[in-house]
Formats: sequence, C-alpha cells, structure tokens
Amino acid sequence: MTKIGIIGGGQLGRMLALAGYPMGLKFCCLDPQTGCSGGQVMPWIPGNYDDEAALKKIAQQCDVLTYEFENIPVKTVKFLQKHRSVFPGESVLEVAQDRGQEKSALRKLEIPTVDFHLVNDNDLEALKSAIKKMGLPAVLKTCRMGYDGKGQWKIQSLKEAEKLWPKLPRVDLILEAFCHFDREVSLVAVAGRNGQRNFYPLIENHHEQGILSWSRFPAPQVSSALQAQAEDYAMRLIDELDYVGVLTIEFFVKEGQLLVNEIAPRVHNSGHLTIEGAHCSQFENHLRAILGWPLGETTAHGHTLMVNLIGEFADQENLLKISGLHLHNYGKQARPKRKLGHIGVGFTDEKNLEANLEAILKLIKG
Repeated sequence: MTKIGIIGGGQLGRMLALAGYPMGLKFCCLDPQTGCSGGQVMPWIPGNYDDEAALKKIAQQCDVLTYEFENIPVKTVKFLQKHRSVFPGESVLEVAQDRGQEKSALRKLEIPTVDFHLVNDNDLEALKSAIKKMGLPAVLKTCRMGYDGKGQWKIQSLKEAEKLWPKLPRVDLILEAFCHFDREVSLVAVAGRNGQRNFYPLIENHHEQGILSWSRFPAPQVSSALQAQAEDYAMRLIDELDYVGVLTIEFFVKEGQLLVNEIAPRVHNSGHLTIEGAHCSQFENHLRAILGWPLGETTAHGHTLMVNLIGEFADQENLLKISGLHLHNYGKQARPKRKLGHIGVGFTDEKNLEANLEAILKLIKG
C-alpha cells in the first residue's frame, strides 16, 4: 500500500490525507507542533523542518513526499530528495518563498503583474526613489514569510513612508503599486508526473483584512478568453519550473485583464470548494499528480460557496440547518485571525447562490 509523507501538519495536510484514504493510500506527517491538525487524522512524526533525523525517518517510512506550505527551508527538500522523490521540487520553493524572486520570475516569463521595485533592508533612499518612480498609493511587503495580510503596509504618502521606516523589520522588502482591481480570482492548476495538465474554472475570492473570507465557484461572468489567459500563464510556470502537483495562482482582474498577485505551490484555501464543487477535488488531484496517476475531472457541478471560519466557530447546530452545507472542522484551538475550519454549500444555479449568500455570511460572521 502506497504511503505518502507530508511535510507540515496543518489543515491542508489533513485534507490531503482525508482525500487519499478512500483511494487506499496511507499517510504520515512531520510537524513540530503537538496536536497539529494533520496529526489528528494520520501518524505524526514530531520534529522541526531542519531536523535531519526526523526528516530521514519520514523519508524511510514513505514512498513519496510532498509539503503543505511553501515556507519550509529549501535545504529540507534538497535533503529529502536524497532519499525519496519530493513533489513539487525545490525550484518552485526558491521562487515562491521570496516575493522579489517571484515577481522577477513572472516578469521573465512575460506574465503581467503590478509594477514593483525591490528595496534593500537598510536603504530608505531606495524606498523613496521607488516611490517617486512608481507613485502612490503603494503596498510595501516583506519579501519573505508574509501571508494572510501579515508583513504588509499600505503607504499613502512619502511622509508616511519615512515615519514607518524605523518600525519595519530589517529584511528585504518589495514595493508594489496599489492595484484598483475589479475583483480577485484564483486558478487552481494541476500538473501530473505523466505530463497531463488540468485546470479548474476560475474561482472568485473576497478578502477581509488580508485574509480570504469567502469564495465562489465557478467565478461568475468569466469569458472563455479570460479562462484561457489564466491557463496560459499557469502553463508557462509549470513548464519553467518542471512542476508536479497542484499550483494555485492568485490574480487581480482589471479591465478584463489578469495581473498575478502571487503563486502558491500547493493546494490552496480558495480551492477548498472543489471538495463539494468539482468532480475531483484539488486534494485528490494533487495526490494523483505526485503519484503519476491519471488526473481527475476538474469541471464544476453546480455552483459552490466556501466561507472560512476564522477566529471563532459559528454555532454548529445553526450552521448545519443550512440546506446543502458541508462543515469542515480543522480541530484547532481558537484564536484571533486563525482559520479554524470552513463550510462548503452547493447550489443548483448562480441565482440560488446569490439569493442565499448574504444570509449565510450574516449567520457565520454575525
């Protein structure tokens, strides 16, 4: 029986295991945190991501390895590759872990992004110069480790930037032009070891305070040209990075064109609604991809709403009264801004989703 090792024991690893068990797969995860979400549904190996003894242990126990988040050290993947195949490979981590490298790689592939300038960790004059060239408002971000709105500062004036500078971490930064977008969408793509490529329909996303609040699938009013544009950009990245697994690209839509915001070399929060909303979920397809199995069908059936449960859990009994609702509890302790679970709700058509959207959001968010 094939056993898959997952580096990271968060909710994404948990959902990968839950998708794989019906196919007869076995799993284990490595994570430093006792009681981690993934460790509640599969054997857990305790250890930091640079602990070579723990890494060797999971490699010896498993047939193939993957990871559930992109901020594990690149050297971890390099070490694991000496023992087992790891998908996705190290090349995408080197790009996705650093916003500056990511934007530069996209520019090289002629994939459009917002305008950006790199800022050295101790060079205020470089920041001022970038502001003068690019204009304001702009968003200053840490090149590494920022997620869910962390490590980001909106700048409205040069004076505001000068006042903010002493409070910033001494790390490399990237200044990005503020995008007055029409909406945000994401593409979940999957690339198999056998060369097969599949793409889900675009997903529309809505954020609050930098954290994904809710998504709908498929995104409404998407032309075939826009979908094709997204798939073309994904193919360029997949080919350039020799990519295997699920790859998610977050876009801004502005005046009918796509601008890449960021890429995620893994299954993605916005793709959770493929569990209920697609013939084969992103989680099952990631497993199929890394094992070299035929990829599953990515077309949507009906229309699906996904809402994150953040910070605290809404009343479970009231949630379950909603017709067609599926509840996913990650088994995590509540704390502010933490993703504790999500719901997926299926609808027969777009009008039905629209009619129920406000009531569902009100029930969850109060």
